[in-house]
Amino acid sequence: MSTAAIDVRGLRKSFKDVAVLGGVDLRVESGSVFALLGSNGAGKTTLVRILSTLLRADAGTATVAGRDVDRDASGVRAAISLTGQFAAVDGRLSGRENLVLIARLRHLRSPGAVADELLERFSLTEAGSRRADTYSGGMRRRLDIAMSLIGDPRVVFLDEPTTGLDPEARQEVWRAITRLAADGTTVLLTTQYLEEAEHLADRIAILHEGRILVEGTLADLRSLLPPAHTEYVVRQPSLEEVFLALTQKDTAS
Repeated sequence: MSTAAIDVRGLRKSFKDVAVLGGVDLRVESGSVFALLGSNGAGKTTLVRILSTLLRADAGTATVAGRDVDRDASGVRAAISLTGQFAAVDGRLSGRENLVLIARLRHLRSPGAVADELLERFSLTEAGSRRADTYSGGMRRRLDIAMSLIGDPRVVFLDEPTTGLDPEARQEVWRAITRLAADGTTVLLTTQYLEEAEHLADRIAILHEGRILVEGTLADLRSLLPPAHTEYVVRQPSLEEVFLALTQKDTAS
């Protein structure tokens, strides 16, 4: 039986009279991608902040990488990395300089070699010498995730990593997350995008008003609804199809 990278039991958190988490239980297996799905205000970011030791729970227990988030916060911080909703990239530095800076702050040997390996791993080698403020949204996000991997954390928290990105940039980030999982990193991903959870996660939990409504694989969640049935409908052509048909016809003539 595999060991849980994250184990949460009865976690509660309120801000004054507002209950944000109302007794959350979840378990994330090592080396898996776990998606926490919920709308704004569901409590996703609060849960991540507690698990990453940035906030203390009012009640309940949580362990990350086998360490208690309250009693061994320093041990948890040594085993994790957190990427928030906005890229923590210094735009005045090049991509490589951002990576070297973090490697030096973590007191790693050969920070330049660490930076070069991550640039290659995230397909940023050609852009490595450019200032980060010239990067596209997807490139900045990939650089941000690369920075979070310096020091080989066992668990990575990605709090809504594709918020504000266009569809192409979102696909870039998805590929980066898929590579993380392939390398054995445990990923807890929060998102509002159903397609994102469906595409990336081994298991999915739906958090609503501070409580987990359901948790399981995609197949488990689909089984909660009646089986799909076939309907025949009249489909109108899309504007794109009209445009392509007309322009291709004009070109052919």
